[in-house]
Amino acid sequence: MPSPRPSRRDDKGNRAASFHGRIPSDARESSAVLRRPKTQPELFGSGRPESRPAEEFQCPPRPTKLLLNVTVQRSLGPIHIIISMESTVQDLIAATLRQYAKEGRRPILSLTDAAAFDLHYSQFSLERLNPEEKLIGLGSRNFFLCPKPLTATATTCSDEAEKAGTITSPWFLKFMDFLR
Repeated sequence: MPSPRPSRRDDKGNRAASFHGRIPSDARESSAVLRRPKTQPELFGSGRPESRPAEEFQCPPRPTKLLLNVTVQRSLGPIHIIISMESTVQDLIAATLRQYAKEGRRPILSLTDAAAFDLHYSQFSLERLNPEEKLIGLGSRNFFLCPKPLTATATTCSDEAEKAGTITSPWFLKFMDFLR
């Protein structure tokens, strides 16, 4: 059997004064003096905040290293590289190749020379990054690493796209004559 709930009524059957919004006279006298809990007013040392030196309120220092994600062509998942902010793109390529070999990733790269690779913003970007550019100025933390083309003539992606855009083959002209 459940225990009876405490009643809000006093011995005479009247409801408690607090139920009607009234405070008993003895409670009023005790509530007139509220005691403040004991607290520590200054947690950061002595003196007022205005008297503290200005160097305490400066911004926190900037991080000295960056966490970058570099995806290597035909490899599963990005490689996470922690490198200093003053490093260049060439340093990032070299660090990525070292980490790739250290982790034993597949496919095994035949070339380990950093000069044989290009770094791009993504696999869809045709523009390679300048090897002498600082990492802090790039504005991205995700990159794509691919080997340089092994062709004897150095052609850029824009040159190849321009060649593909022009149609000079005679079969196309013959086909157009056939449609007339």
